[in-house]
Amino acid sequence: MTIEIVNVSKSFNKTFSLQDVSFTVKNGEVVGYVGLNGAGKTTTIRIAVGVLAPDKGDVLIDGLSVLRNKRKASLRIGWVPELPIFEAEFKALDYFVYLAGYYGYSKSEAIKLGKELLSRFGLDNAMNLKLSSYSQGMKKRFALAVSMINDPENFIFDEVLNGLDPQGIVFFRELAVNFKRKGKAVLFSSHILSEVEDIADRVVFIHRGKIIGEYTVEEIRNKAKPAIELLITKITDDALSTLKKYGDPVLLENGRIVLKNPIVDTEHILTELISRGVRVSCWLMLFDINPWLAVR
Repeated sequence: MTIEIVNVSKSFNKTFSLQDVSFTVKNGEVVGYVGLNGAGKTTTIRIAVGVLAPDKGDVLIDGLSVLRNKRKASLRIGWVPELPIFEAEFKALDYFVYLAGYYGYSKSEAIKLGKELLSRFGLDNAMNLKLSSYSQGMKKRFALAVSMINDPENFIFDEVLNGLDPQGIVFFRELAVNFKRKGKAVLFSSHILSEVEDIADRVVFIHRGKIIGEYTVEEIRNKAKPAIELLITKITDDALSTLKKYGDPVLLENGRIVLKNPIVDTEHILTELISRGVRVSCWLMLFDINPWLAVR
């Protein structure tokens, strides 16, 4: 009941997406995998579940190589991709039954299991609707139900909280705790550290395809300081001088600025920037472990 990523590298068009990525998720452990969008999280996960082959390295699921024993290893993983894709014209329960057939369930067994899991994931009133009518959050819930068909010992979730409503997020947290109690290994990715803190035991940080740190949640809470990352269409002297009033701005690439140690809340900063004609979007993240800042 372990997930081991072993020296995995992958490149696309001669550009590295992953470089010697290694970490382990142990029995009864929930590990968050955190990095900015494009850092390499999804590539790692696609390799871990056998959808994508690495250029180098391997992934071991309970000691089984995803490269050499793909079928056996895959049977031991429950996987939810960031954007689940299903046959849209199927009704949810019918499609669940179809997928369960690959795991050896009879039709009657699959129907019983499908009704149980879909109800458990809040889809009891939608199991006879076509998947084309499902919202993104409902598709995530359906994918979570499908990932549990064979009750695997390991789970890998890619940005699973995206698209879930608050009730769904609470449910996932409870689900992760339950998996932990049962001794299962759980890996889930996110680009928002605060999402991970409430669920994970340990956090692995990736930046530009490289692992740059592993910390327990306790270490993060003891060391982290708030920071705001801003995406600004055009960085001007006026924008920078405004940010300097409220913290320590660090200029990154592609219009990205990280404001370290902000002294006011995000809304106040955004209001002033927008009033000065600065086009910006932002999200709050926690640093001083500063895992992905390229300035160090």
